[in-house]
Amino acid sequence: MAHHARWTMTQVTALFEKPLLELLFEAQQVHRQHFDPRQVQVSTLLSIKTGACPEDCKYCPQSARYKTGLESERLMEVEQVLESARQAKLAGSTRFCMGAAWKNPHNRDMPYLEKMVEGVKAMGMEACMTLGTLNENQAQRLANAGLDYYNHNLDTSPEFYGNIITTRTYQERLDTLDKVREAGIKVCSGGIVGLGETVKDRAGLLLQLANLPTPPESVPINMLVKVKGTPLADNDDVDAFDFIRTIAIARIMMPTSHVRLSAGREQMNEQTQAMCFMAGANSIFYGCKLLTTPNPEEDKDRQLFRKLGLNPRQTEVLNGDNEQQQQIEEQLLHADTEQFYNAAAL
Repeated sequence: MAHHARWTMTQVTALFEKPLLELLFEAQQVHRQHFDPRQVQVSTLLSIKTGACPEDCKYCPQSARYKTGLESERLMEVEQVLESARQAKLAGSTRFCMGAAWKNPHNRDMPYLEKMVEGVKAMGMEACMTLGTLNENQAQRLANAGLDYYNHNLDTSPEFYGNIITTRTYQERLDTLDKVREAGIKVCSGGIVGLGETVKDRAGLLLQLANLPTPPESVPINMLVKVKGTPLADNDDVDAFDFIRTIAIARIMMPTSHVRLSAGREQMNEQTQAMCFMAGANSIFYGCKLLTTPNPEEDKDRQLFRKLGLNPRQTEVLNGDNEQQQQIEEQLLHADTEQFYNAAAL
């Protein structure tokens, strides 16, 4: 992906101050220059290890520091994960994302994670993971297994970040993105609207993402899902137009990236989602849950797609013929009889 001139805070602030309808028109023009406006990339996200996370992210019900009623679970068996991937593919997803509530994976985790990636790839789907901080060796091992995308969100601006997270620095997040990129894996990185941040913080987040040496190929824009028991449970609701504006500016600043309408869709009506697609969003998570928070059911998404004339984008993943894929899948499923270990023991 060719790099462009760096954005300045003055330029981004001007976009946030632009009249909304003019901004949407500009975003739609940018979008049509780089994408088919009727195609939407569809992903499914599965929590492969839930809860008991040592981080203190104030928005997250998976943190061990907050009492949200969420029960922690150990790392799922490879076979369970691949069965979920099969169901996701049947439902129309082209990318399968696997998330683990860790500060970072341990080396003992890696063989299981590699088999998950290999199994998803054998089905002809793109594979994505979000596992926390990675070192160079772990990033390379995942790349060798065939991982297409690694998700590691910046969440908010560098200036506001310390109000939300204290257990991992902003620079650590940037360093992980660098390691992932150096290993040859595509980057998925975005943030959350509704943390209590200012408009300047939203501008600062997008500035960081767009000014990376190579902007992320996938940019999830999340609306805070308020969970009882987390410090942000009583935050003010995000104005729908403010959220749509953030989507539009992300599209303008990162014209060749997929901008994902991510967490928070359950709280959005069809009209808000439609305006997000008009603003340049062209990727969604499909299915009933995003890790531990609700998401619209697949049928509701299909109905909305029909109303708007949108089509799920088909992704070609080269993995040989179907018979060979099936054989690899079977081998992966039965290669390891050790099922669980306590991945929550950090």
